Amino acid sequence: MNGAAITTGTSTLFLPINYPQLLLHKRAPNSFHLLTTRSCSCNVPPIRALSLEEIPPNALRRKRDASLRAGFSLGVDLGLSRTGLALSKGFSIRPLTVLELRGQKLELRLLEIAEQQEVDEFIIGLPKSFDGKETPQSNKVRSVAGRFAVRAAERGWRVYLQDEHGTSAEAMGQMIDLGLSKSARQGKIDAYAAVVVLERYFSLLGQGIELVLPKQLELQEKLLKGPPEDEDFYPEGFDD
Repeated sequence: MNGAAITTGTSTLFLPINYPQLLLHKRAPNSFHLLTTRSCSCNVPPIRALSLEEIPPNALRRKRDASLRAGFSLGVDLGLSRTGLALSKGFSIRPLTVLELRGQKLELRLLEIAEQQEVDEFIIGLPKSFDGKETPQSNKVRSVAGRFAVRAAERGWRVYLQDEHGTSAEAMGQMIDLGLSKSARQGKIDAYAAVVVLERYFSLLGQGIELVLPKQLELQEKLLKGPPEDEDFYPEGFDD
């Protein structure tokens, strides 16, 4: 894995970076900075690892302020050939669609959907084994999330990773309970798995998630500012 995972209390920050010889330096509670060591010959700027207190996920923000006017959350279940999506408007979660796209086409389509649905954060499921260990698929998801986080940050949108172990089994159970036929379940399981990812994210209030942070300082500043607040995105009297 090309990056650094930093634990801040109950949460973790993941930085998809390739800088050698990095030194973790704690400045304040739940706030960390990555600095290059003096022995490093490369000329690179310091990397500031923003805390979840500075960029809290919507699940935590809504817990703190039920009247919060913010964007919505998109759950993403990444697969080798199919990607399931689920949408949360407030705490109401529904399956959205399944995309049969990969690479740049997938990333651009995710951005289009986010724009259409007024999303400002992406909750991507991270595959893990039953004992909590990461798998080869975890590295692939991290790689995709790292690239996509750059595109998202350009718009002030955030990307988080959420443990998705067991979501497929839970999704299948939900579809059976809803009375969906076998053929319908096969076509929608990825979207329902994304639903479970969002349900887990909100039930835990965002605890244990990883913020995927771009290495560019200007993009980190855009994340701090968030998306622009216009009348269409934040209408007066908005109530989710």
